[in-house]
Amino acid sequence: MNSVDLNSDMGEGFGPWTFGGGVDEQLMPLISSANIATGFHAGDPGTMRTTVEYAEHHGVAIGAHPGFRDLVGFGRRHIQASAQEVTDDILYQLGALREFARLRGLKLQHLKPHGALYMHLARDEEAAELLVAHLRRLEPELLLYCMQGTAIWQAATAAGQPVVCEFYGDRDYDRSGSIVFTRRVAALDPEQVAAKVLRACQTGLVRTVEGDDIAVVFDSVCIHSDSPGALGLMQATRERLEQADIRVRAPR
Repeated sequence: MNSVDLNSDMGEGFGPWTFGGGVDEQLMPLISSANIATGFHAGDPGTMRTTVEYAEHHGVAIGAHPGFRDLVGFGRRHIQASAQEVTDDILYQLGALREFARLRGLKLQHLKPHGALYMHLARDEEAAELLVAHLRRLEPELLLYCMQGTAIWQAATAAGQPVVCEFYGDRDYDRSGSIVFTRRVAALDPEQVAAKVLRACQTGLVRTVEGDDIAVVFDSVCIHSDSPGALGLMQATRERLEQADIRVRAPR
């Protein structure tokens, strides 16, 4: 791998409140793609506008980061919703960010669902297929960030919607290739995360929590801005990639 995308979730505040470390401005120069919260799980119009401006200033590609309507739970709680409701909510949020991008003369590069919505689309075939069908009509060139092999990846691949497969630098994997979700309170070791990402880029392998190596296919590495010590994780990862002559750049 000669190059890789680094993405992170941005603009996940609300009014005067910030979530996580509040390190968007420091993270922005280190990444190549920003997933900007669109108001349902976090974010508000002013935050969206400001975050788009940060991204423009640093030459970072922008994408919509829609979630379930769950400000209290930060979009991490699953909401039982029909395929049509899920799709309507995503398109509503996509359109909101698209207008702030147009205000700066920018186009959205991608769409990346957030949290519980990301996992819902990973397994709900009906919702995944309906969303992709609408994207084919509205935004056929919009990149869809997802994990390989999931329902949304299968629907997009079958329909011809371009996808970007992700690797999570700040999350553990199990033997099935699924993310292991935990509520960590301690910060991860930046050097360990950087070494994990570099190994995945160079070998296509990641060590699971069971101690096995499994293959991972990806185009983009995600480090979440709300992970404890996110800035240090991203700095160490970017430095390690550059030392290995792996260029950090957006998918297009």
